[in-house]
Amino acid sequence: MAKKGKTSTAARKQLRQKEDAYIKELETKIEEFDPKTSRGELFKDLPLSHQTLKGLRDSAFIKMTEIQKMSIPVSLKGHDLLAAAKTGSGKTLAFLIPVIEKLYREKWTEFDGLGALIISPTRELAMQTYEVLTKIGRYTSFSAGLVIGGKEVKFELDRISKINILVGTPGRILQHMDQAVGLNTSNLQVLVLDEADRCLDMGFKKTLDAIVMNLPPVRQTLLFSATQSQSLADLARLSLTDYKSVGTAEVKDDSNSSATPDTLQQSYISVELPDKLDILFSFIKTHLKCKMIVFLSSSKQVHFVYETFRKLQPGISLMHLHGRQKQTARTETLDKFSRAQHTCLFATDVVARGIDFPAVDWVVQADCPENVDTYIHRVGRSARYGKQGKSLVMLTPQEEEGFLKRLKQRHIEPNKLTIKQSRKKSIKPQLQSLLFQDPELKYLGQKAFISYVRSIFIQKDKEVFKFEELPTEEFANSLGLPGAPKIKMKGMKSVEKAKELKNTSRQLLSLSKANDDGEIINQNKEVRTKHDKMFNRKNQTVLSEHYLNITKAQADEDEEDGFMTMKRQDHEIKEEELPQLIAPTSKRAMRKATSKKASMAGKGNPSKLVFDEDGHARPIYELEGEEDFHKKGDAEEQKNAFLLKETETMTHVDVEDKKLAKAKRQEKKRKRLEAMRREAEAGMDQESSDDQEGGYQVAVGTGNLSDDMVSDDDEDRRPDKRRRFPERIEESEDRRAGSGHIVEIEQPETLEDLESLTSRLIQS
Repeated sequence: MAKKGKTSTAARKQLRQKEDAYIKELETKIEEFDPKTSRGELFKDLPLSHQTLKGLRDSAFIKMTEIQKMSIPVSLKGHDLLAAAKTGSGKTLAFLIPVIEKLYREKWTEFDGLGALIISPTRELAMQTYEVLTKIGRYTSFSAGLVIGGKEVKFELDRISKINILVGTPGRILQHMDQAVGLNTSNLQVLVLDEADRCLDMGFKKTLDAIVMNLPPVRQTLLFSATQSQSLADLARLSLTDYKSVGTAEVKDDSNSSATPDTLQQSYISVELPDKLDILFSFIKTHLKCKMIVFLSSSKQVHFVYETFRKLQPGISLMHLHGRQKQTARTETLDKFSRAQHTCLFATDVVARGIDFPAVDWVVQADCPENVDTYIHRVGRSARYGKQGKSLVMLTPQEEEGFLKRLKQRHIEPNKLTIKQSRKKSIKPQLQSLLFQDPELKYLGQKAFISYVRSIFIQKDKEVFKFEELPTEEFANSLGLPGAPKIKMKGMKSVEKAKELKNTSRQLLSLSKANDDGEIINQNKEVRTKHDKMFNRKNQTVLSEHYLNITKAQADEDEEDGFMTMKRQDHEIKEEELPQLIAPTSKRAMRKATSKKASMAGKGNPSKLVFDEDGHARPIYELEGEEDFHKKGDAEEQKNAFLLKETETMTHVDVEDKKLAKAKRQEKKRKRLEAMRREAEAGMDQESSDDQEGGYQVAVGTGNLSDDMVSDDDEDRRPDKRRRFPERIEESEDRRAGSGHIVEIEQPETLEDLESLTSRLIQS
């Protein structure tokens, strides 16, 4: 056993030495590798480890793209990198392969803590990056984790201390840095920013700065995006001073270059704002055998267009995706859209960056993007990896000239298309009908209108987005609304603050409000339970405060018109016309007043009344016409039928009345016999307390001979035929002590029994 242990130890030592030699050989190859002289097109031509190459081969990644050939050798050498490439060019592999190789050469284990941090601006992009990482790194021993909003925090806290490669969104990563005890970032080797320009903008500025403050200054930083920012201030925030720049950023001044794929057919149409939904619906109806993404500017518009088009049924499967959905719904929609063949997805810019949807035929931008970078990211969902794709952007006459000018500055010149009027279909009447029938859709339409107008108001490029020239009334009518809702506009500062709050974790906000002792300050100074929040929450149903204000205003308008309204009027009350209310003086009158039967005796049977056109009450037969009467049959037959019906009713009622009367008699008899029993017991007590030595005192019956007489009818109706008289009459205590004489008798049932009992008692 000892020899076997020594042999295994020696074998392990030999394996470690062999692996060390292999790693040194890899490092030598990396130093000697020159991408400019190398003509390799495949991943196996790069100085990569066997595990990584095997993972790439099994995941069907064989040939490299341009950005991968330029960036991977630079990243393997340990340089900081600023990379920009066209959408769909394989940027994800360009930074995942160097991350895995860096940790492999450093012999990273779970005890070394966090080795690589990959930050993505959206949850969907982070999930996609994590899936690719698990595919190509399946043969390595590193542990990877995904932390995004919408997931259970406690589940992630229990496992984050053992993760080597962490993929996540900025807000959730910063939350774990503040809360997770076992998360150690002091030994971090690589920081990756996917879609770096989005991560560095105002929305994530404070969050990203807080994350970088927790990271060591000596590290490798990789920045990737389709549209790259080279602001010195942004790069200095990441300690990115000596870096290499590769990709389209190097040749952006070349007039022949473009940030969009060459296989993408780009086009635009000029359409008035009120006609956008008509054109969009007509486009979907004529492209039922396609897979398309329709981008809108806000989640409210996505929700409204999805719900209305779903009811109009264009003939193709519809989906919607925006940032206000729950994470489970977003993930499920992503999976369904990726597997679908012919479908239409309404979405916001939450899926505009980096998401790899297979075989997307059309990218339709129903709303003009805020800038050219957003346009490039949107159209990049199609024509990926050299495949064919098409894009269409709808521009209003006010936006057309300015935005085309911005595109031309980036060497993007889409073709103009014309609309065939024969294929155009107007859906305005259908929308008006839907919103009239469904208050919820009307409320969604109002919110969509408000969100679009506000999105135009806050745009920075006033040359493209002209708020003053918006046809608000016509646009509201195109949505099916009766008029344009009133909107309160906020200033630019409040809008920027709202963006920062939107991208900040709620728990981080609560921590920022804490005092120096770590106690959270409650500004309202009142305890609010979850039930208080539930009942105080606005918009619990469709009839929210905004909608109720609208209906209230409409009600006020109707009241002014005076149509079908009733108002309270004060009438003069004349006391002499009021009936005299005199309380009854006698008992008989009181009983008659309180008895329903007695009070109805003088009023006759109740009759059903019907009100005529003047509002007067009349019996039914008075309003019945002669023709209606003869339709029911002959008068004599109607009379006989009525009498027969009433006879049957009275017969049934008589039976019920007899049963009730019999029950009352039995109850009365039971009470009387109970009273007799109590009197008999009282007589026995009187006898036992009597000190006289005389004859026996016997109490039999009630003392009233007529009550003791029982007729045959009463005998039959008696519940118990044997009357409850004492069956033993004992002498008093004094007499019993002297003789112990006891007289036993049977219960008397007739007058003869009573006389016989009396004679026996006298004789004894």
